[in-house]
Amino acid sequence: MSAFDLNFDEFVLAASTDSLADEPAAREAVADAVEFRLDLAADPLDQLAGYDGELPIIATNRAAWEGGEATDEAGRLDTLATAVEHDAVAAVDLECRALDGSVADADTDTARDVRASAREAGVTVIASIHDFESTPPVAELTERLRLGSEEGDIAKLATTAHDRGDALDLLTATHRATAAGRTVATMGMGAAGQHTRAVAPVYGSKIGYAPVDPADATAPGQYPLATLREVVDTLTTATANNDV
Repeated sequence: MSAFDLNFDEFVLAASTDSLADEPAAREAVADAVEFRLDLAADPLDQLAGYDGELPIIATNRAAWEGGEATDEAGRLDTLATAVEHDAVAAVDLECRALDGSVADADTDTARDVRASAREAGVTVIASIHDFESTPPVAELTERLRLGSEEGDIAKLATTAHDRGDALDLLTATHRATAAGRTVATMGMGAAGQHTRAVAPVYGSKIGYAPVDPADATAPGQYPLATLREVVDTLTTATANNDV
């Protein structure tokens, strides 16, 4: 077993950053992992090669067509393929639409090759889905989580919540997917969905994302890292103690 293994049977709090120099601060804030945003980073592979931190890494190289800054599809996937060779990389994030071939801009064959290489190396595959416009109805959310679970080891679903009804739908889909035995990570983006980042783990979401410095948030509605740690731990402990 590697010192960098991640257990996604329990909630994992990931510090999202474009600089691995933030790892000591993330560790001090009691993060479980670092989500390294390669698409936002300067010299990401050099940073990985020189990494001497203690926290395991979730490697993300988000495509421009999924809200990131990586515009060279083949290049970003090649970079991810190299990233998964590093011992500290415990998980890799691949867009579900790249894996299932449902978006024309994706290099599906290469994405699937990266998935295969990751699994061969014992690296967990997160199949991510982002909706920057809306939160679909519960049935569609549940179906998206099913598809993500088929394409990856963990289905990550981030939607844009416009009201409390959207937030409730996302939490309901999270609960249903978890009850069905799927490993999922869910979050509502934007002000109306912000509280879901703290509450979704109560309903089974296994990954939370937050910046060490709130000024460096990588998605709308993220809590500061230390705040999310405290709130999630408080809520999940209280729920476990009152579960009947």
